[in-house]
Amino acid sequence: MRILVVEDDVLLGDAIQAGLKQAGYAVDWMKDGATADQALATEPYAAVVLDLGLPRLSGLEVLRRLRGRSAASAHIPVLILTALDSVDDRIKGLDAGADDYLAKPFDMGELSARLRALVRRSGGSAAPVLQVGGVTLDPAAHQVLYRNQAVDISAKEFSVLHALMLNAGKVLSRTQLGEQLYAWGEEVESNAVEVHIHHLRRKLFPDLIQTIRGVGYLVPADKNA
Repeated sequence: MRILVVEDDVLLGDAIQAGLKQAGYAVDWMKDGATADQALATEPYAAVVLDLGLPRLSGLEVLRRLRGRSAASAHIPVLILTALDSVDDRIKGLDAGADDYLAKPFDMGELSARLRALVRRSGGSAAPVLQVGGVTLDPAAHQVLYRNQAVDISAKEFSVLHALMLNAGKVLSRTQLGEQLYAWGEEVESNAVEVHIHHLRRKLFPDLIQTIRGVGYLVPADKNA
């Protein structure tokens, strides 16, 4: 999953980026509101961690522009992260379109847990784990089970499987999957998604992930092992 972090405090932004990367996310980090606004206009993100007190463009204005840009951008989960913790500040953030609110200082584990909840709810699932057929994916534990047996998969393979299972019943293109796997500046091989899909099919049952020729990949919502 690809996350946008918008935070002008260098030490805090670096810590958030490192913590989310360790949790398995691809992370883009922007240090001002104008750059974040440009990124949100061109790049797909699974969620946004947004500070309010930003240079060049306030966090609230970034949020308002995001919510007014398109139907797709209106559904991107946004977690407000700020030192402004008055009731009025929380109300302004939520009324502007925020999905959750976390005041500084915060615990990195809580931030990760809130992001997991936002992402799964945006995918239409309230359950903390995803299950399709005989495959169970636990985002919190970063663990995959097949028929109750743990499966050893790489971080990128986990991200591909997570995206497909979160969107079970929907076709995701190679581009859509690739955009969720790599942050800006990371080298991406042209066949990276296909390689990850191949490995997942080999480690799990081969028919879990279907190829829709000319369109992309699909995990059927009613797939049985």
